[in-house]
Amino acid sequence: MVESKRPIRELKRSLTKECSEKQKEFIRSYIRRSRKVRFLQTGIFIFLIAAWELATRAGLVDPFIFSSPSRMAACFVNLSADGSIFYHIGVTLLETFLSFFFIMFLGIAIAVFLWWNHTVAEVCEPYLVVLNSLPKTALAPVFIVWLGNNMKTIIVAAVSVAVFGSIITLYTAFCSVEEEKIKLIHTLGGGRLDILRYIVLPGNIHTILSNMKVNIGLSLVGVIIGEFLAANAGLGYLIVYGSQVFKLDYVMLSIVILCIVATGLYKGLEAVEKYFRK
Repeated sequence: MVESKRPIRELKRSLTKECSEKQKEFIRSYIRRSRKVRFLQTGIFIFLIAAWELATRAGLVDPFIFSSPSRMAACFVNLSADGSIFYHIGVTLLETFLSFFFIMFLGIAIAVFLWWNHTVAEVCEPYLVVLNSLPKTALAPVFIVWLGNNMKTIIVAAVSVAVFGSIITLYTAFCSVEEEKIKLIHTLGGGRLDILRYIVLPGNIHTILSNMKVNIGLSLVGVIIGEFLAANAGLGYLIVYGSQVFKLDYVMLSIVILCIVATGLYKGLEAVEKYFRK
């Protein structure tokens, strides 16, 4: 079977003389379908942008409230003149990367600790479930009182969004290792540390990478939540500021940039995952 996300150029290279006619036809049909999907995706995107612009110009929707692609482009140019938009993007990215690092570090470290000590894991399990289910926006005002109105509050708020779910997911994966492999390590005279080094962590690389792809998006969500409440810079701050002074172009532009940033971060981790799969 051909992988669903396998690059088309790799599929073309696989069209060798050794392939049967049925294999060649399957690969060609897959390439045609992939190109068709990309064409439709691009066409839908262009159609939506054009419809949005035409609707505002025709007066079907209020451009003051809903903005428009041309107004957002002009707004981006104006904010780029003094570099403020890049400053806000940079602040949000910095907070996102720091939050993501802490989430993955704490998630892996605590999951390993719980795997190492099953008694502690059983004691902590209900608390992790409750903390993971708790709406994190309810904690943000508390973080502001504890830590102040600064970047630390935003990072802690972002970490709280994803770290408990990450711990539960990784711990469950670590405990799902095949018993036969563990018995083999014991038979060869290995200890618990050897099981961790040679079985648990290497066997869950793909789980960790998949967890990273989820957490990068949650980190961005947590950062924006934090910036809504405790920030003087960043895209979340720009959204709040734009809504308060009725500059809806700022709001819509920030949302579009967040979509682009989220896509870029996800695709970056997807590339890392493909590298490790090879």
